Amino acid sequence: MTDAMSFRPDEDALHALSVPMRDGTSVSAAVCAALIEAAAARGRQLLRAEAAALAADPGDRAHSAAVLKDIETLRS
Repeated sequence: MTDAMSFRPDEDALHALSVPMRDGTSVSAAVCAALIEAAAARGRQLLRAEAAALAADPGDRAHSAAVLKDIETLRS
């Protein structure tokens, strides 16, 4: 288990924290869940940005087309 942490939430954070706690979820569990979801969302955002950059790269698109052509040839 990790060390305990503390933070000073502003009014917006307090309001946001109150939402998952309505069903009896503890502050600790609500904060942990929010951090995990934020990390996952950031990871998805980074993957989308990387995919967009690759899709915009003519060289990468040409390579992808060649790979797809090779796959189709193998299937024939």
